[in-house]
Amino acid sequence: MADVLRGPKHIGIIMDGNGRWAVKQGKSRTAGHKEGLEAAKRIIKAARSAGISFVTLYTFSTENWKRTKEEVGFLMGLIKNHLRNEYDFYKENGIKVLHTGDLKMLPGDVREEIRLAEQDTESFSGMTVILALNYGGRDEIIRAIKKIPSDVIDNLTEEKFSSYLDNNSIPFPDLIIRTGGERRISNFLLWQSAYSELFFSDKLWPDWQAEDLYEAIRDFNGRERRYGGVTE
Repeated sequence: MADVLRGPKHIGIIMDGNGRWAVKQGKSRTAGHKEGLEAAKRIIKAARSAGISFVTLYTFSTENWKRTKEEVGFLMGLIKNHLRNEYDFYKENGIKVLHTGDLKMLPGDVREEIRLAEQDTESFSGMTVILALNYGGRDEIIRAIKKIPSDVIDNLTEEKFSSYLDNNSIPFPDLIIRTGGERRISNFLLWQSAYSELFFSDKLWPDWQAEDLYEAIRDFNGRERRYGGVTE
């Protein structure tokens, strides 16, 4: 464990492979999403043990509305019930919950559960979990642009622009993990991940264990981050 404690401060995770996991198991896609939720809890606990301060989970993208009505409905119910029923998990692990994404398109009961989860955990200081729910990186950038006063545009800097993004006090992710064998970031934290290190895993998300996270952190710790500069 000691070799992962000096790892990244903020990790973003694209939790891919729930549906394929379910097919391999001869189960429904909904069973895959349930297992994916259990994996998320395991990895959050592992991240906390490793001293990670922030974890952003790509929970439901702006593109996921293209899935079947039945699957979207199940996912919304799963998210709502998770937020409602996992307070003891948040409290036990000192987890503060935040949301990133466009709330307006979400069902009213899901919006309310997000509000309550944020309210009920706002004093917890063990770590922060950001749920990217109805989230898209391009959408976040457009929403940020719409917030900028016209008299600011001419003197706009990257730093000022960042202040209009969701959760602008959260440090940008040091590491982005994607499971499930794909090699892309799929509209996830586009602005924030400009200098993030990327780690891709072939393992499907429901199969992820604490050691998989630690492997990604060790890989990160072995890299040299230059942010566009050079070293001797």
